[in-house]
Amino acid sequence: MNIKTQRAIDRYLGVPICALLSGLNRVFYNEPDGVPPNKILVILLSEMGSLVLAQPMFMRLKQQYPEASIHVLMFAKNREVLDLLEVIPPENVLTLDDSSLKGLVKDSLWAIRRMRQLKIDAVIDCELFARISSIFSYLSGAAFRVGFHPHTQEGLYRGSFINRPVIYNPYRHLTQQFLSLAAALESLTSPPNKLFPPPYTGKTPVLEFAKGELEAVHKELHNLYPTIQGKKLVLIYPSGGILPIRAWPLKNYFQLCQTLLDEGYAVAIIGMQSDRAIAQEVVDHCSDPRCVNLAGYTKSVRHLLAVFHRASLLVTNDGGPGQFAALTPQLPTIIFFGPETPLLYKSLGSNAYCFHRALPCSPCLTAYNHRASPCDGDNQCLKQISPEQVMTKVHEMIGEPIPPEDRVAAIDPQAL
Repeated sequence: MNIKTQRAIDRYLGVPICALLSGLNRVFYNEPDGVPPNKILVILLSEMGSLVLAQPMFMRLKQQYPEASIHVLMFAKNREVLDLLEVIPPENVLTLDDSSLKGLVKDSLWAIRRMRQLKIDAVIDCELFARISSIFSYLSGAAFRVGFHPHTQEGLYRGSFINRPVIYNPYRHLTQQFLSLAAALESLTSPPNKLFPPPYTGKTPVLEFAKGELEAVHKELHNLYPTIQGKKLVLIYPSGGILPIRAWPLKNYFQLCQTLLDEGYAVAIIGMQSDRAIAQEVVDHCSDPRCVNLAGYTKSVRHLLAVFHRASLLVTNDGGPGQFAALTPQLPTIIFFGPETPLLYKSLGSNAYCFHRALPCSPCLTAYNHRASPCDGDNQCLKQISPEQVMTKVHEMIGEPIPPEDRVAAIDPQAL
C-alpha cells in the first residue's frame, strides 16, 4: 500500500476504533499492579532507519529488565535491520505484511491472537501518533501501555486508553524520546517521565562480517563494474523514497556527481529497484564509465553495508541509508535535511554531517500532520543548499581533490 492509502485507513478506520476502545477501557479498566513486566512488546512499524535510532532503547530495556523477554511488532519489510542489530531473539519478532490491505488485515488478526497467547505485560508504542499501533497496544491485553500522547496539544487523536502517556517533544532527538518511553514504565510523575532518563553511554554496534565476506562482495562489484576499480568511490542516494519532498534537487546531484568525476572519484548511485529510473538519470547525465547505477543491485541491507565498506563517502537524502551508515566503521556521510530536521533524526554515526536550511516553514513533515507536508512541492529548504557548499564539505571530510597525476584514467567499457 502507498502512504496515502495508509493515511486514509489510519484516519477513517483508526479514529472510530480508538474511540470504541476508549469506551471499553472506561468500563473494563485494568490498572497495572506495579510488578515489573515479565514480557514487553515494542511496536515500531515505521521506516527502517528508525530501528537504528531505537537501538539504545532496546539495550536500556534489557538492562532495566534482565529477566524479561522482549518482543517486537513491526512491518515485515523492515525486519532485516532488526535482525542485523541483534537486540531481539528472532523468534520474538512478530511481523505484518503492509503491501496490501488484505495481507495487513490477515496478519493483524494473527498478531493480536499471538500477543494474547504470549500474555504481554507491557507495550511500548514507538509510533508518532499513528492510530494502528495504539490499537495494537490495547488489543494486546497488556496492563502497561506506553505511548506518545498529545495531552493538550493538537496531536492526532489516538484514544484515551494509553495509561503511561508520554508527551511527544519535537525538540528532542528521537533516540532520547525512545529512551523516555522505556523510562515511563516506572515513572511516578504525571504525566510520566518528567525526569531525564539516565544517559545512554553505549555505542551503535558495527556490523561484523564473516572472514572473506567483504572481499567477495567487493570482487563481485569490481567484476561487474570494472571502471570503478582502483578509485575512491562516492555513493549517492538521490531518491526521496516514499516522501519525494525530502530529496535534494536532481539537477544538484547532476552537478555534484560531475564535479566528483572531474576530481577523479568514481560515483555509484544506490537505491531500491524502484529507484533505478532516477539513478539512471544521473548516470545518463554524467555519461562517464566511472558513474554506475547500483540501484536495485544490493540484495539486502547487509549487502548494502558491505558495499558501504568499499566507499570513501556517502551522500544521501534523509532516509534509511544515512541511518545504516552508523552501522559501519565511521563511513563519512553527508545527509540532506529540510522537510524534516536533524534535531530529531540525526544519524547516530560519529562521522555524519547534516545539511539543514531551517527556513521559517521548516520542518514541515511532523508527527502533528502525519508527515503530510503543506508544501506545494517547492522545497526551498533543500534547493538553497548548493552543490558548491556540498563539495566544500566533501573536501573537509575526505580531503582535497585528487591530484591529476594520481587519477587513474577511465576504462573504456567498449574495450573490455
